[in-house]
Amino acid sequence: MKKSIFTLSLLAFCACSYTEPSIDMKAPVYVEQLEPKAKADISNPGSLFGKGSNPIFGDNKAMNVNDIVTIIIKEDTIQSSKASKSTSKSTNSNLNAGVFGGLLASINKNTDMSFKTQGGSDFSGSGQASRNDNFQTTISARIIKVLENGNYFIEGKKQILINGEKQIVQISGVIRPYDISGQNTIESKYIADAKILYSTQGELDKATKKNWGTKAVEGAWPF
Repeated sequence: MKKSIFTLSLLAFCACSYTEPSIDMKAPVYVEQLEPKAKADISNPGSLFGKGSNPIFGDNKAMNVNDIVTIIIKEDTIQSSKASKSTSKSTNSNLNAGVFGGLLASINKNTDMSFKTQGGSDFSGSGQASRNDNFQTTISARIIKVLENGNYFIEGKKQILINGEKQIVQISGVIRPYDISGQNTIESKYIADAKILYSTQGELDKATKKNWGTKAVEGAWPF
């Protein structure tokens, strides 16, 4: 009975201690510490250029808080690792019975009280793993804060519901204004402190995940 209670307690502890991988989408500490850049009054009603309402000569790139910039996410990761290990050990020892063996030897000259032991162990192992991941999509993000040096902290979120499956894409990070193209787009490789989250919710997601009982058993099983 006690053993059963202990096993159940251990499984419950392992289930509670297991946490799914996650990303904290909060802004980096330095973004919160830096003061926003003071907004300069650059309005000039008589100018044909700049950020005026003229769509021909105006700058369409995001510049102010709540302006929108399009993020082109292209993330490719290639991981490959290979390891091998080999060990060998052998031992030989001779043990003489000493005085006790000498006494027996005097009684029977044919008595041999020496002991010989031999032992050895060999181990050889190798492993190789490789993984390629590719993720591409586009998402629009808002400028949340303009930093003192002119850089932008951005955040964006997109939710898509297709046939009962919900897909969520989130992104945040710091970008430089001159990395934004004339089409008001920027690639994810130019985002500093980038945090990209992609998750799915639905029946397919449930079917491909292990339930808490299986995770608990695997976490507690020592072999």
